[in-house]
Amino acid sequence: MKIKPTYEKVSPSFGNSILVSQHTEAVTNNNGKWHFHPEIELVYVNQGRGKRHIGNHLSYFNNSQLILLGSNLPHYGFTDRLTSKGSETIIHFMPDFLGDLFFQKPEMAAIGQLLERAKSGILFKPETKKVVGPKIESLIEYEGFNRIMKLLEILNDLGLSKDYTLLNVDGFAFETEPKDSDKLNIIFKYINNHFMAPIPLEDIADRVSMTVPAFCRYLKKATGKTFTRLVNEYRVVHATKLLNESQLSIADICFESGFNNFSHFNKTFKEITGKSASKYRAEIKHVIQY
Repeated sequence: MKIKPTYEKVSPSFGNSILVSQHTEAVTNNNGKWHFHPEIELVYVNQGRGKRHIGNHLSYFNNSQLILLGSNLPHYGFTDRLTSKGSETIIHFMPDFLGDLFFQKPEMAAIGQLLERAKSGILFKPETKKVVGPKIESLIEYEGFNRIMKLLEILNDLGLSKDYTLLNVDGFAFETEPKDSDKLNIIFKYINNHFMAPIPLEDIADRVSMTVPAFCRYLKKATGKTFTRLVNEYRVVHATKLLNESQLSIADICFESGFNNFSHFNKTFKEITGKSASKYRAEIKHVIQY
């Protein structure tokens, strides 16, 4: 049996096939839920910070982000908090909202290829974000035909962009059935709330009413990751957050992130991010975060 995320129903207002929502208040992922929906989701945060958990991808962003998620790609909400002038704009639309074959037309080739890539989740980098982000924010001002035309312009811009990274690219596909949806949500939330301390396997297995061996098999089958790997990813993502936001020493960050051995922290951080913690911190000072 595979663990499955929760189906979420997304409902545009009457007379609209595109849902555009925008908020400026602080939000927290503690109230989020591991979920999926058939609608494609475009998210732009102009100033904020948060954790990305999309399929098997887990990372932290500081400053802003622009992402596109394909149909039924499981994810959590993204923004931990917005700055005083920050906002988050989210657009939902069905892949076939203009008809089954619309994006297969020659003139729509760039968008059609974009939506195919979006099945893995796409993170757009600063150059594209700077150009397209304001267009996404202004979409809420349009209705009807004009909203559709503006959305097509945005999608075409994104389709032509080469300035992006694919997120959930390890080839692992989650099941997306509504039943049995709570277990993975319980597991992720428990790890997210307890990763700064040791997590006995017995404790988390008991949370989902399983023996330890059954739990380990279940998690590996559902996510493609061992329990240790998953917990370490949460810890490393938290470490990147502290490297971005704090002046703590790297040794202090190691222990603040739930590691109890500095050598193990260094090895794990480099294994997951591809660079040492010291190099990561040095690069923060010279690049725009995305």
